[in-house]
Amino acid sequence: MNVKYYNPNPEGRNVGDCTVRALCRAMDKEWEPVYTALCLQGYQMRDMPSSNVVWGAYLRAQGFRRALAPEDVTVEEFAAGHRQGTYILTLSGHVVCVQDGALYDTWDSSHEIVLYYWTKEEE
Repeated sequence: MNVKYYNPNPEGRNVGDCTVRALCRAMDKEWEPVYTALCLQGYQMRDMPSSNVVWGAYLRAQGFRRALAPEDVTVEEFAAGHRQGTYILTLSGHVVCVQDGALYDTWDSSHEIVLYYWTKEEE
């Protein structure tokens, strides 16, 4: 498994902002604008920016679509089957980015189970 350490947090923090980090990688954006956009989305929806429905609404507005992962597939297995493209994977209590078959995260979450994922719609 190709695991690449990735942490765009400007202070190097890696607790509580996994969604922001994954979206930064997937959308090739800096941490601050993604965090701010999620906060604004959360404010509009009257929910926390880390809430699945909030960042899901943000991703939909950015042209992403959601799909269920095959049952009991690990991040490693998902990445092996998705060697091209960018995917935001939702795990139990964690969010990561898989891009061109590589896992981008602050730790090796390759053995975690994927619940569902987001990918950008073809243009």
